[in-house]
Amino acid sequence: MRIMGLDVGSKTVGVAVSDALGWTAQGVETISISEQEGKFRLDRIEELAKEHEVDKVIVGFPKNMNNTVGPRGEASQKYAKLIEDKLGIKTILWDERLSTMAAERILLEADVSRKKRKKVIDKMAAVMILQGYLDSQK
Repeated sequence: MRIMGLDVGSKTVGVAVSDALGWTAQGVETISISEQEGKFRLDRIEELAKEHEVDKVIVGFPKNMNNTVGPRGEASQKYAKLIEDKLGIKTILWDERLSTMAAERILLEADVSRKKRKKVIDKMAAVMILQGYLDSQK
């Protein structure tokens, strides 16, 4: 079974999936959501989970630098609970402080245009979240 990684934002969710052995994370897609309208696209998460035979989801947990939980962290906690309650898939919250900034830096160093960066930044952050979790399991 594989593991899915999610970078949850207010407008998008970046998705990554592990290989079958749980060694590497690959970006899958970025899903548009609308947090304000309550459109969390769990249907698409479920489709991807079935397609990739996922049995666990790692949800990025953006804590503040002083280790407190702010509004984005609370939103990630709620999203993880929705996945568990509605899809029945085990979730783990994973500290993802600075993952989006690190992904942005990598894309800048690769000279990716601003327009293309906007399209892939969340997916890349999901890869970094999932890879961090996978590396910690070794």
